[in-house]
Amino acid sequence: MSQAEIEAALKAAFDQCNAANCPLTEVQKQILLQVAQKLSSTAEETANSEGTNPLDELTAEERLALLEFVKEQESLNQPWKIQLLNDWLNNTNSGSVQFIRDRYGLQWLNLVQPGHLAEYFERFEAELKLKVGDRIEVSNGLWEWIQEDGPCSQMWVPCTVTSVEEREDRSSCIIRFNNGTEYEIQGIYDWNRYNWRWPS
Repeated sequence: MSQAEIEAALKAAFDQCNAANCPLTEVQKQILLQVAQKLSSTAEETANSEGTNPLDELTAEERLALLEFVKEQESLNQPWKIQLLNDWLNNTNSGSVQFIRDRYGLQWLNLVQPGHLAEYFERFEAELKLKVGDRIEVSNGLWEWIQEDGPCSQMWVPCTVTSVEEREDRSSCIIRFNNGTEYEIQGIYDWNRYNWRWPS
């Protein structure tokens, strides 16, 4: 994360504190800026000296969730790291990428540079596209209402892709379950992306 990104994220957080009638003092702001700068420079030195990609530490599912999050934020013209930092400063759940806060933290986040993401984006795009014959798992959330504390819990069901249709305005596919039943999934790469996954 660049120095400018850090300052922008912290200034956005300071503005949110002011809006919530919890303004920080100038001394508090300076302390936060200094700590963030120190973490950033330490993280950059570590990344440069090791030459490793921090995304290698993620599981395949975590990496996919992060890349989808980055892509979504970029499509909204919002810096993805700033969105995460705002969530963290406001103690807001970050959804599918909450694991970064819970398991990896700020130092790991600072290690991630655009080049690291670029290494995976090309593979990500290829992995994301379905082909006839692919084995995937779909969530029962496609056909029933799932609630965290409700009577129906999320289950993953194996199936085979039998047809894929991609157009500019929509994408869909037809899947076949092991019992022969077929089901069409609309918005397979868009709003229904969270209801299917590659088999573990």
